[in-house]
Amino acid sequence: MSRRYALDTTVPPYPGVPSITAFDRNAFTKSVNILAARAPASKIASILRAPEMQGSILDLQRIRNVDADPTDPKNYRLVLLNVAEKAELPEKTLNFLEAQSETNGFVPYTVTLNYDHWTADEIINAVMPEHLKEGAPSGFAATGHIAHVNLTADYVPYRKLIGQIILDKNKTIRTVVNKLDSIDSVFRFFKMDLIAGEPDFVVEHHESDCSFTFDFREVYWNSRLHTEHWRLVQMFSPDDVVADVFAGVGPFAVPSARKGCAVFANDLNPNSAKYLKINVDRNGVKDLVRVFCEDGRDFIRSAFRRSFVRPFPTLVGPRLSKSQERRLKRAGQFQQPSESSGPPRRRISHFVMNLPDSAITFLDAFRGVLASDEVPGLREEYEVMPMIHCHCFTREMDPQKAEVDIRQRVEEKLGSPLTTEVSAHWVRSVAPNKEMYCISFRLPPEVAFAPSRAATIMASVNPSDPEQGASLTASAIRTVRTALDVPERELARWRRIFDANAKVVDGEKYLDPESFVNAIAPSGDLTKIGRAQFAILFRVADASRRGLVSWDDFTVFETLLKRPDADYWMAFQYFDVDHDGYITFDEFKNVFIANVGPDAIPFDFDCDWVKLYLGKKNGTHVLGYNEFTQLMKGLPGERLRQAFKYLDADQDGFIRPDQFKNIILEIAGHKLSQAVIERLPTLCTLSPGQRISYSEVVAFHNVIRQMDMAERIIREAIAKSKDGRIDQSDFLNYASSSSRYSLFTPMEASIIFHFASRGAANQRLALIDFAQLLDPRWRAPHEEEYQAPVATKSFLSSVFHSTYNFGLGGIAGAFGATIVYPIDMELNFRMQNQRSTVVGQLLYKNSIDCARKIFRNEGFLGFYRGLGPQLIGVAPEKAIKLTVNDLIRARATDPETGRIKLGWELFAGGMAGGCQVVFTNPLEIVKIRLQIQGEAAKVDGAVPKGAVHIIRQLGVLGLYRGASACLLRDIPFSAIYFPAYWHLKKDVFNEGYNGKQLSFLETLGAAGIAGMPAAYLTTPADVVKTRLQVEARQGQTHYKGLRDAFVKIYKEEGFKALFKGGPARVLRSSPQFGFTLLGYETLKTYYPWDEKPRKVETALTSRPDDLSKIRARNALKILLDVHGDFGRKAAASSVPLSLASPRLSELKREK
Repeated sequence: MSRRYALDTTVPPYPGVPSITAFDRNAFTKSVNILAARAPASKIASILRAPEMQGSILDLQRIRNVDADPTDPKNYRLVLLNVAEKAELPEKTLNFLEAQSETNGFVPYTVTLNYDHWTADEIINAVMPEHLKEGAPSGFAATGHIAHVNLTADYVPYRKLIGQIILDKNKTIRTVVNKLDSIDSVFRFFKMDLIAGEPDFVVEHHESDCSFTFDFREVYWNSRLHTEHWRLVQMFSPDDVVADVFAGVGPFAVPSARKGCAVFANDLNPNSAKYLKINVDRNGVKDLVRVFCEDGRDFIRSAFRRSFVRPFPTLVGPRLSKSQERRLKRAGQFQQPSESSGPPRRRISHFVMNLPDSAITFLDAFRGVLASDEVPGLREEYEVMPMIHCHCFTREMDPQKAEVDIRQRVEEKLGSPLTTEVSAHWVRSVAPNKEMYCISFRLPPEVAFAPSRAATIMASVNPSDPEQGASLTASAIRTVRTALDVPERELARWRRIFDANAKVVDGEKYLDPESFVNAIAPSGDLTKIGRAQFAILFRVADASRRGLVSWDDFTVFETLLKRPDADYWMAFQYFDVDHDGYITFDEFKNVFIANVGPDAIPFDFDCDWVKLYLGKKNGTHVLGYNEFTQLMKGLPGERLRQAFKYLDADQDGFIRPDQFKNIILEIAGHKLSQAVIERLPTLCTLSPGQRISYSEVVAFHNVIRQMDMAERIIREAIAKSKDGRIDQSDFLNYASSSSRYSLFTPMEASIIFHFASRGAANQRLALIDFAQLLDPRWRAPHEEEYQAPVATKSFLSSVFHSTYNFGLGGIAGAFGATIVYPIDMELNFRMQNQRSTVVGQLLYKNSIDCARKIFRNEGFLGFYRGLGPQLIGVAPEKAIKLTVNDLIRARATDPETGRIKLGWELFAGGMAGGCQVVFTNPLEIVKIRLQIQGEAAKVDGAVPKGAVHIIRQLGVLGLYRGASACLLRDIPFSAIYFPAYWHLKKDVFNEGYNGKQLSFLETLGAAGIAGMPAAYLTTPADVVKTRLQVEARQGQTHYKGLRDAFVKIYKEEGFKALFKGGPARVLRSSPQFGFTLLGYETLKTYYPWDEKPRKVETALTSRPDDLSKIRARNALKILLDVHGDFGRKAAASSVPLSLASPRLSELKREK
């Protein structure tokens, strides 16, 4: 018998007195001498699995139990044992290892443990002084990225050190706080002390498949109540109405609403109510939660009336989970649950009162809540009273005594005994001699109603009614009705699709296999699944096995597609030949063999992997539905393993490139573009030897399985890169930073970049380079040229394109100018031109006074004086500005990344602004003089003259008076405006992110916001331009030129005069350019030019079809993972698809 000794892996004592400024992590280094068994590398796996080794192998956190033998690392390994000497090993282990080992079978080995090995609790205990080790802080409560601890006075001096250790040991924690004893007496939130990390207290916490955002300092939240939150929510039925009296930020309200409940949520703390609204919105339950910020008693008294007068509608269908809803929203296919024609939900079923310190004191608010007849029908609605769930504290430790204590206090506040459905649930121990409970009871009718009404109501209630059994039946009936109750608009759409594709047979409409495919196959499918392959689902829809699908069959099929697991359900029905709800081993094997064909790589159905999934029914091995779904998910991986083993004839762990291609074509060919398929053999170039290892095959298959995640990482990493390109390091870094665990290994990343770069994996790649890997339909650009040669651009085409741009720019410019012209008239030119130094010439006190006087003196048309020349000149002005900017941006933009450098953006905008002056200056000078004539007529009695007279008076050179100021204004304006506009669209509103297109308001907002800084910063040049272009009257200052005007305006009127009309100019230019760019973008959308940049479109960025068609396609993907020709073989067969497969039909015929 051997004697066993335990290894000493305790934390070493910390030398000296630790502090946050002098904390040596290297002090936690410890060497442990152990014994290692030396064995050949080929035997290591069998040694580790051997039952004789159980309990003898080293099992330490972050320490590998196998290491290379330093004397012969290539051929031998060391198995680390949990003993220090050979005598400590059990006899059976010793004999086994001696049989497996060779020369020098046992060698000494030293394991080095460091700071990272031990937990935070162990480190904290080690650094505490000896008298504080017992009772040292252990554990913490996590809320989002915040860890909060409750330190007693003895440990407060060490709070910074404790906080830093918690940060070191928990990578998801960024902030550590210590809750102080003081608590807000009204709003119940704790004061806290930041002891480590960032001062960021706004957290995002996830609980019950919901997301909660709140400021941890301003609201009450207790993560330890998660189980209690979930317990109560589970008690609610989806069609219940819940009133949450002390809702906080929504731990009861939001999960209840996600379940389908209608919720009245209240909290007196304004910050809680604020974040409650945010959480309701972010979790997509705005239609099911109404938020209030009231005193608890007021809320209780008004809740009954609110629910009856403004009820919640009845909902149809279960609510989606957060992850399901997020996927549908990204796909643009999310629809709120539709309302049924059933009665609205008027009766409150549950009141939740989660304020344990004082909730019982609010129970008196229920007295007489239904005594009044003010709301007809309200009293009659409550033949069944709501349940009350009230949290409270008690000092009684014994559960029976605790229930008696709580019940007594509740009855005292209600003024009535509790008679039915009363239960007390223990929640948690809060402190020594202080327990938290939740008492649930049915509100006594005599409390809610007036005494005269109580007897009548009590007579109508039968306390002995066995509600529990009936509730299960009612719940089942509601579930069935919910699943089969289809909104009318959906039925109408299905009917339209059915009628459009059906054929008349014997006077009735039916779908045959061809018309069935036309009805269900997605249009513009972004995969390589052929339309004919959708015929494989015909057998699922043809329930009667007559070779035709009726309207009733089609309705059932479409309803099945509404299931969240429709893809796996369809695949299960395909394999379940006899429709008994189980798939026997023979069924699975026969359907599999019948569809893959005789040339497929053999699959061993007697392998251990298949047997692990099989259960037994009546002595027969069967697959239930859940087991089948997991088997189908893992089947491609098992097929890959078996195929590699089958093709690896000499069992050396390598296969030929053509064999690798054959494997991938069978299990994943439908997921790859033809370009990638043709280059599959090149995978052998990643390692020397011109052959492909099993690791590389598995890595390639993992890349295919995680292609959606790879695409998301690629798109987001490229979007955040400076040059619009990424390399392999960027990909791995972003993958690590955006996920909890490592998603891709270095080998998998190398494979991605190998196929994206066509072999040159070290270069930086743009999104278009990844197209052949991400998009199964992708064709190389040179192949497209061979198939459809692109004609060279003719001179006439260029002319038409220029005319197109001019036309759109002119129309958009006229649209924007007309909208803002009154502001331009009153606020810009007249305010800027009035001279504050000329006595009697200060006509307008401010912009409002200016508008009032223009309307009084000149009428409504006065606001549009000079609009004609403006509209005549605005077409070439806007056209040349937009055309020049687009032209230069197009020339300077990287065609692969779509990026343009900031310098080129500024240059493009500046050139556009400079070119427009050719048209702008004559237009401006004529327009300004026409506008000024209105006020001159009032002051001097002058007779207004037309635009032709002004042009003759000025001459050609005169029309360009003030052109320098115009250039000084328009060049910087456009240089600021256009880059700001494009960056707002891309960086703020995320245009193009996963295929996003901006809405009307987003485009208008980007265009309008960009105009604000551009307009205001160029106001001085606009003031000078206006003064130079206006004909000075008697007594007004004359300006010789640009510099002279700047100097005289500054000396005579001050610096502020240079910014006269600046806000008005912002008010004019911002909406003008906003509507101009909005019109320009809209016209380009509705009347596009054929030339479009090449884009990478996949299922991530384009989901044109409804969810049912996507699920039908996904069901085919599951089947195609069995074999790439699964659907094609079935569709090509002339045998009716009433059986599991063509070959099964033949087998039955032979029998």
